[in-house]
Amino acid sequence: MHDQAPPRIIAIANQKGGVGKTTTAINLGAALAAQDRRILVIDLDPQGNASTGLGVEPEQRDLTTYDLLLEGASLNDVVRKTDVANLDIAPATTDLSSADIELVSNENRITLLQRALAEATTSYDYVLIDCPPSLSLLTVNAMVAAHSVLVPLQSEFFALEGLSQLMLTVRQVRQSANPDLRIEGVVLTMYDGRNRLAQQVERDARETLGDLVFQTVVPRNVRISEAPSYSKPVLEYDPGSKGSLAYQELAREILARHSVELA
Repeated sequence: MHDQAPPRIIAIANQKGGVGKTTTAINLGAALAAQDRRILVIDLDPQGNASTGLGVEPEQRDLTTYDLLLEGASLNDVVRKTDVANLDIAPATTDLSSADIELVSNENRITLLQRALAEATTSYDYVLIDCPPSLSLLTVNAMVAAHSVLVPLQSEFFALEGLSQLMLTVRQVRQSANPDLRIEGVVLTMYDGRNRLAQQVERDARETLGDLVFQTVVPRNVRISEAPSYSKPVLEYDPGSKGSLAYQELAREILARHSVELA
C-alpha cells in the first residue's frame, strides 16, 4: 500500500460554522487511519478544535499552522503524533485568527500552505485540511494546496444556498491558482431521518448535485458530540455507535472512489 505516491490532499470546507467540518476532519481521518492509511490532519481553524479533539492540549502546541504559514516553520517541526495509530496533526491556536490580516500583504499569500505541504510528499496517504468557517485567505490557501474539496452539509433550511457561494470560490481558485481542483463530494451531516426537512434537503441535494453527494449520510448522534470532550475520535470513544459506523462507511466510499479513479 505504502508506495511513495504523493498524498491526496482534501480540504474540508464550508463557510457556514457548525455543519460538522471539524467532526468530519477528525473522524474521517481516524476512519481512514483504521484502514491502514497514513493520515495528516491540518488544523487551519483558529478555534483549534481538531487539535483539542485529537488530544493535543494547547500547552503542547509549541509550533502551529500559524508558524507553518507565516514563520517559515517546517511541516516536520509542526506535526504532532496523536494517540490514534497512523494519524498525525498539525495543530492550531488562536494565533491563527490574525493570519488573514497578515496574509493580505504577503505576495505569496494564497500559495503558502501549498509550499509548506510540499514536504508531505511521501509520509502520508491523505492530508485532510480542516478549514475555518469562512471563505477567507486561510480557506483559499487550503483550496490552492488541495486536490479536492469535501463539503459537509448540514441537513437544514438554506443549506444549499450557502453551497453556491462555496462553489463560486472553488471556481475562482480553479481559474486563478489550481486548475485541477475539484469537488471531492458533499456529505450530509447531523442527519435526522425522522425529520421531514432533513429528508427534503437530502432529496434536493441529490437532485441538484447527483453523484457528488456521498451515499453515506452522517446521522445526528450523541456519541459524535461527546467524543471530543474525551479528546478522541468517535471510532475510539464508541466504535459501535451509529456515528462511528457512518464515518467508517464514508472512508470506505472515498477509498472506493479513489481506487476507481486510479484504475
